[in-house]
Amino acid sequence: MARHPWTTVVILLGCAAPVRPHPLAPATGAAVPVIQASGLRIELTSQPQALWTLAPASRAPAHAMAPPVFPLDGKQVTAVPTRLERVGEPVSLGSDLVEHRFRGVLAQDPSLALEVRFRLSDLSPILRFQYRLTASVPHGFSRAGAEDELVLFGTGFQGLPRATEVRLSEFVELFHSYTLSERRVEARDFDARLGIMGPILVASDGRRTMLLAYEHGSQVPDAFLRYELRPDRSLTLRAVKGSYWRGQALDQAHPYETVWMQAGLVAGDEERTAEAYRRFVRDELSTNEETRQPRLYYNTWNFQERNRWWNGKRYLDSMNAERMLAEIEVAHRMGIETFVLDTGWYEKTGDWAVSRARFPQALQPIRRQLEGYGMKLGLSFNPTAAAASSRAYAQNRAYVMSRNGQPATASPVWETEESYPLCLVSPWGEAFLEELVRLHQETGVTYYKWDAVDQYGCDGPGHGHGTEANTGQERRDAYAFLLPLRLTEIARKLGERIPGSVVDYDVTEPGRAVGLAFLTAGRYHFINNGPYYQDDVPIDLEKDNWNLFFHKGPARTWITRSTYGYDKWIPSELFLTHYLPDDPEASQMVTLASLIVGHHGVWGDLPTVSPEGVARFGRILGLWRQVRDAMAAAPPVRSGPIGGTAEVHEKIDQLTGRGAVVIFATAAGPQRYVSEHGVVSDYWATPGTRVSFDKGGRAIVDAAFEQPGAAIVFFGVREGRQEAVR
Repeated sequence: MARHPWTTVVILLGCAAPVRPHPLAPATGAAVPVIQASGLRIELTSQPQALWTLAPASRAPAHAMAPPVFPLDGKQVTAVPTRLERVGEPVSLGSDLVEHRFRGVLAQDPSLALEVRFRLSDLSPILRFQYRLTASVPHGFSRAGAEDELVLFGTGFQGLPRATEVRLSEFVELFHSYTLSERRVEARDFDARLGIMGPILVASDGRRTMLLAYEHGSQVPDAFLRYELRPDRSLTLRAVKGSYWRGQALDQAHPYETVWMQAGLVAGDEERTAEAYRRFVRDELSTNEETRQPRLYYNTWNFQERNRWWNGKRYLDSMNAERMLAEIEVAHRMGIETFVLDTGWYEKTGDWAVSRARFPQALQPIRRQLEGYGMKLGLSFNPTAAAASSRAYAQNRAYVMSRNGQPATASPVWETEESYPLCLVSPWGEAFLEELVRLHQETGVTYYKWDAVDQYGCDGPGHGHGTEANTGQERRDAYAFLLPLRLTEIARKLGERIPGSVVDYDVTEPGRAVGLAFLTAGRYHFINNGPYYQDDVPIDLEKDNWNLFFHKGPARTWITRSTYGYDKWIPSELFLTHYLPDDPEASQMVTLASLIVGHHGVWGDLPTVSPEGVARFGRILGLWRQVRDAMAAAPPVRSGPIGGTAEVHEKIDQLTGRGAVVIFATAAGPQRYVSEHGVVSDYWATPGTRVSFDKGGRAIVDAAFEQPGAAIVFFGVREGRQEAVR
């Protein structure tokens, strides 16, 4: 993946740091192991209050990271090795990312050893770390009360008076979507020993900022881990539930690995930290580069819904070869790069064989047509479902989810055969992975949409999340804790076995596992149709369309654009959301202006879009492809409320001056906007939009709105110059 060279500039200018050796270079002449990057220094001190310390390359204070504490055999074991020694040579994970491993026998119990793993880059002030505990003799995890007693680390925010919690999984029913929420953590919160969920926590004095985070996922306020604050501004990250079960074995065959965690020291304030973290997520958090690319996706689901509600047909009536080939023709002319067949392409769940009733020649004609146009194939799955007559169910019957101590019953899945829910934490997870690999070999699929995976679902013993000796609640919590890690593991392995593959986890409903873990391997699928009528209006769910933001027009885009708030911390490319391509032109322009800022998804009734509308999509998306990489790299600049007048989104790469300014208006009248960043002089603008430049090289955009709509200005494009569809 192309790196953003400004990352190094931020560190060097902010910290006044000299250039340091690359992390692959071993530390020498030190009494304790040391890792040095361009902006960070890690010392593995192996002390009770500081297992390791993190310091900037400047003279700013170091931050001590207290060791983890493991509850074993009824005792709290503080994991302080007598000495940490390097395990092997540093391992390059691609580009500038390097992993270092250190290991040492614990002073408190020599039968135990702790391995510390660090992943960091010369281009980022943020690192990842994880602990792995091993045992030479058997031990068992223990718990005295209702909550887990595992402590992952401790540190402090002394000297950093402003603290902020960044939530990623707050479900807002107004939008029927997860949203990002920033909440100030006040001194009184430390005094009250508040527990907060995060997963991101930052503290700053305006000149330097410390960041902490953990990689897991669940809906606020359902915390599996939390930060616990103290009056002296110290804090710990501790497990709350599900991270282990009572009696869980720790021995030579069963090591214990914590979740991955993050720590960073940024030269600058919270805004600069958000920019650095956004680059870290884009460039360092995942080794699957394809998950970070701004591509255009089409999904068949919206027309399947329209067929059901508007035409009185079945969801699967439009899922056939003739319809798909017709849609592909239009999608190609519009500039779509990945074509996704939603539910119904398969004969039955679990086995995931192509339906020969709907696709007599399987997917080969569709594959040939897509490959001829340079497009990729995507397919939709429910990873937990296996049809009653499927081979998958017959071979994995022992892993049917248990609920309240009883095996779950079968139920219909989108007008296909009744299916049983299988436990993903069990060996079924590996079997599902093999099905996905097989399908790639048979159909060429490289994009996988995973749907209907709720966080809670199984309390059965013998599945890998508790035994008969544990309560059903313990097993239920352990399943819910392990689920996002299991989803991440499957997506990561799939990316390794099928280079260029992408997995999107559908989190369009509450109760899903949203957080940082899955973003290390895949992305999220956001917002189907926003709130439902039945949330506030009594209707007949069988006869009436309960999709509120289902029709063409700007209202849907107000809901979907509400999730652009993530882009401050996490690139919007990681949250696929679909927009409607319907005529007329005014509606299409709002759609195009919305999807180019982020999300990059389209669904609807493509064959009914007018030839002029199809050409409009092809032209504007062709211009967007010239600057999409610059827009993806650019932190967001925003003005005005979503759905207001004017609502402005600026995505200008500060290094190149390339990108776009998008203006939305819900009322007629002129709008003027002056860009925050300088821009290049080559530009393209929608009709009625004029551009001039101030003496600083910033753009002055004057948009004339004769009616509500959207205006787009691309900087760094030329009409007629087209970047190829990737």
